[in-house]
Amino acid sequence: MNKNIAQKIGYLGAFLFFTGISYYLFDYFIPSGSHKTISPSGTETSETASKTGSFTGPKTEVCPINGQLYTAEEKAIWSTRRPLLVMIENHEDSRPQSGLQSADIVYETVAEGGITRFMGVFYCGIVGGTNGKYDVGPVRSARTYFLDIASEYADYPLYAHVGGANCSGGETASKIATNCSTDKRAQALEQISQYGWNSEGTAGDLNQFSLSYKACRREPDRTGQERATEHTMYCSTTELWNIAANRGLTNTTAVKNTSWDKSYRPWAFTQKDQSNGAASSFSFDFWSGYKAYSVSWKYDPTNNNYIRSNGGSESKDFNTQSTITAKNVVVQYTKETRSIDEHGHLLYEMIGTGKGYLFQNGTKTEITWSKANRLSRTIFKDSAGKEVNFVPGNIWVEILPIGNEVSFL
Repeated sequence: MNKNIAQKIGYLGAFLFFTGISYYLFDYFIPSGSHKTISPSGTETSETASKTGSFTGPKTEVCPINGQLYTAEEKAIWSTRRPLLVMIENHEDSRPQSGLQSADIVYETVAEGGITRFMGVFYCGIVGGTNGKYDVGPVRSARTYFLDIASEYADYPLYAHVGGANCSGGETASKIATNCSTDKRAQALEQISQYGWNSEGTAGDLNQFSLSYKACRREPDRTGQERATEHTMYCSTTELWNIAANRGLTNTTAVKNTSWDKSYRPWAFTQKDQSNGAASSFSFDFWSGYKAYSVSWKYDPTNNNYIRSNGGSESKDFNTQSTITAKNVVVQYTKETRSIDEHGHLLYEMIGTGKGYLFQNGTKTEITWSKANRLSRTIFKDSAGKEVNFVPGNIWVEILPIGNEVSFL
């Protein structure tokens, strides 16, 4: 063999060997949920306990987002943070997703071409355990209408995504680009900049492109089947919260020294958790003809919750291998505008008023919704004009175009 070729092969072998060793060591030393906090009583608690579900104290503390009761130790963890909102895709090749059952609230609507996308709100439910370092995903890109919803969850919410609809990554907070093929209304990255979410001291924007491997990485064979690259990004919620803390965003904003929930408007959670059994199940399509994204919710009277199916199969959370369920399901009708530019971007009017349904305890209630501006809370009311009460527990908000039919089974 030619001496030069042999030497090159030797260099390549050494490079691959040391790369493999570095990969192993880097992965081995990534924090896996052992971050410690100080409880209100002054005792040290560990998030390792949360990952094993070993909280044994009395459940006396109410979560402001999902209304459930938790232990004081769990509250000691979430009270040092602000809500984390993560964009999770729903392409057929992304299933089963990781982390959806740990979200306090999940929003779902179409992102592009009839394919829906989720935004999970993580705060209290995630404390109970997630099974793994990279515990949410696959994470995908930002959309402007999800920003309108995310704005309800803090002065500067933590918003995790992989890129997004945009014109130019170089635009400043005071200017949105107009000389491009992306409609100004769909320019999510420029809007994030305008809102101050990537400004010094208030940088709640967690765009994966600016994060390290420690926070997010691609796992093409995570589900046991090789997936295309765009369906493989998973992130660590623990590390995302650590990054936010390093930027001065804990439960408070360092530059203002005010708590994230100073202006937060919690929903009411005084509805009893008991079956009434009037309406058992329901189903709907987001776009006609896109059966892979059809959704049905089957009422389970034994556990008094709703079991989710997507495209004809029960939805699973990969972390737990359990079926996805919800205590409350909201159907929110919203004006949809399709293909506003050559990229096929969509718009959903999340600011304004509209109608919908609330499903809980086996019953169906006709409701209305209103949202005054981007920063205000979406409020749901019944036909008598009284704000609805949710059953304590997780909520799914299904955002449908006005006129879509919901079938009651």
